[in-house]
Amino acid sequence: MQKRNIAILGSTGSIGTQALEVIAANTDKFAVEVLTAQRNADLLITQASIFKPNCVVIGDEHLYDKVFAALNPLDIKVYAGAKALEAVVQMDTIDIVLTSMVGYAGLLPTIKAIEAGKHIALANKETLVVAGELITALAQQYGVNIYPVDSEHSAIFQCLVGEFHNPIEKIILTASGGPFRGKKTADLAAVTKAQALKHPNWVMGAKITIDSASLMNKGLEVIEAKWLFGLQASQIEVIVHPQSIIHSLVQFEDGSIKAQLGLPDMKLPIQFALGFPDRLKSDFPRFDFINYPNLTFEKPDTDTFRNLALAFDAMNQGGNMPCILNAANEVAVAAFLEDKIGFLEMSDLIATCMAKVSYLSSPSLEDYVYTDTETRRFANTLL
Repeated sequence: MQKRNIAILGSTGSIGTQALEVIAANTDKFAVEVLTAQRNADLLITQASIFKPNCVVIGDEHLYDKVFAALNPLDIKVYAGAKALEAVVQMDTIDIVLTSMVGYAGLLPTIKAIEAGKHIALANKETLVVAGELITALAQQYGVNIYPVDSEHSAIFQCLVGEFHNPIEKIILTASGGPFRGKKTADLAAVTKAQALKHPNWVMGAKITIDSASLMNKGLEVIEAKWLFGLQASQIEVIVHPQSIIHSLVQFEDGSIKAQLGLPDMKLPIQFALGFPDRLKSDFPRFDFINYPNLTFEKPDTDTFRNLALAFDAMNQGGNMPCILNAANEVAVAAFLEDKIGFLEMSDLIATCMAKVSYLSSPSLEDYVYTDTETRRFANTLL
């Protein structure tokens, strides 16, 4: 494969740092062209000093002088702010944009990258949750491929290689169940953020870890899968698989099921997305069946973990409802992490926003932006 120049949006986060590990192990295949971060200036400076990108963007404009002073002597261009982020993804020298920013903030840069004809390695599921119809239409219009990085969607994508002409009967997204699997509503009333941040299988950032504990992460993945693979709600199933070895499955019209297996390690789907269609040699730990003699599966408890049911409701309603769901959830998670609301109250806040914020059946980009702003405003009045 020809060497590819990578832009990493959110390089200081969990996905971004692991992507740089993949690139460091494959310097003959990949080069870093752009690095961006919101506030972690120190780590951004360290990363840029090692990987020597063309430019970096620091989202918090107050940190510009610090980053500039450190990187200008290295002949690395430094920019700041959201508009700069939207501009750099359009650089001619970029081959793939890895969007690993957290939340709604990834939407507009991803749109700009697609409009510039850049292939997308998508780790920011909220982009498709908020505006899936718009994003998929733009990708088709500009001839852009979207390579999924989430382990579940990467698993489905891997199962579909060589099968794209065969219709999918359904997909099965696996969920670990998080730290509170098997708990009932009464058990969750007093859980702390420290308990919620202890994921049994994956090491992730705070926001996605809380989403996993509440099963909202799986709900967002359900909506993302609809758009990535052109599915109806009836074709998407969720099953709890505590060992996190089977990352997801695809069932075809003849009844045959394909699954992708492996140890929980995000570097594998990151590398697959950046290197597709090649599978690059790696030294990642290998799965051994002897160490996992029992793989188990359970039905998700949507009565206790209401967020998953709310996500299915939002997907079925369509329009701007998934945007409302996402914005309300981002406010709820931030409030929970700041000890402003309880674990179960996150679902109450999201449900209230879905019931009260104005619904639009055919939103434009401007409508999505307004919906996000209005939902956050309303959600904050509920705290």
